[in-house]
Parts: sequence; structure tokens; C-alpha cells
Amino acid sequence: MDSRSLAAALLLLFGLATVFAQTSAPGKACETKNGTSCEECLQNVTCLWCITTKMCVTYPGRTILPPHALCPLNNARWGLCWMNFQTLIITLAVIGGIIIIAFLVCLFCCCKCENFGSKRSEAKMEKKASKTRTKQEERREEMKQRHEEVRKKYGLSGPNPYSKF
Repeated sequence: MDSRSLAAALLLLFGLATVFAQTSAPGKACETKNGTSCEECLQNVTCLWCITTKMCVTYPGRTILPPHALCPLNNARWGLCWMNFQTLIITLAVIGGIIIIAFLVCLFCCCKCENFGSKRSEAKMEKKASKTRTKQEERREEMKQRHEEVRKKYGLSGPNPYSKF
């Protein structure tokens, strides 16, 4: 089993265990915890604590944000008693934005570096090709010189009698 899939499975298992440990019994609703403390109300993840009214209400799952009539965002507590809901939303939005920007920067850098690497390899190939070309030209010149020496040696340096006029 791949270590990444094992880590993902463990994370999912611990997440589910945490959710099931925090949820209350089916018979208990958040409204039964009215008049208690914030910590006791937020033991259930479906509950929302309002500081001004000191009421524990069921979090409205159909809407992303709880309506202002239920409890103002800066007085609402969900998950943590010491952090208001408005701060939690802003913090999560900033962290999400930073993660997205970091991902885009990494993506840009990877693409840029990939193009840089291909330009470098193209330059390397071009250099190798020009080196091969110069060696080939040198060999061709050496062959011409050898042929000329052989022609001079045997007296064939003049015009070829068999060539066309």
C-alpha cells in the first residue's frame, strides 16, 4: 500500500472518529443545552453558541453562514469558544488565499523552470551539432588535401582529360 494512501486513510479515520466523538446522542438537541456554558454547547459540532443571548442553537446547515437574526457573526461561536465566527471566516479565507497563491506561484515556477531547462538542453544540442559539423568539415578538408597529394604524386593535378568540355 502506498504511504500516501495510508496517510489519507488514517487521516480520514481520525477525522471520522473525532466527528462521532463530538456528536451527541440522537435524542439530545442543541436547544437542550440553553443556559449552559459555551464549552458544553460546542461539544456537539452541529451546535452554535451565541454569546449575547447565551443560547445554544443548531447550526443552520443549509446556509453557509448563520443568519444575522439567529446571532450576529461577531457574537457567534462555533468549534472554539475563544474565537468568534467572523474571525474564523476571515482567518480561513486568508489561509485559503495564501494556499491558492502559493500553488499558483509554484505552478508558474515549475513551468518557467521547465522552459528554462528545455532552452538549456536546446543550446547544448546546438553546441554539439556545431562541434560535429566543424569536425566533419575538417575531415573533408583533410581528405581533399590527401587527394590533391595523390594527384600531384601521380601527375594528375592538371585538368581531367575525361571531363566534359
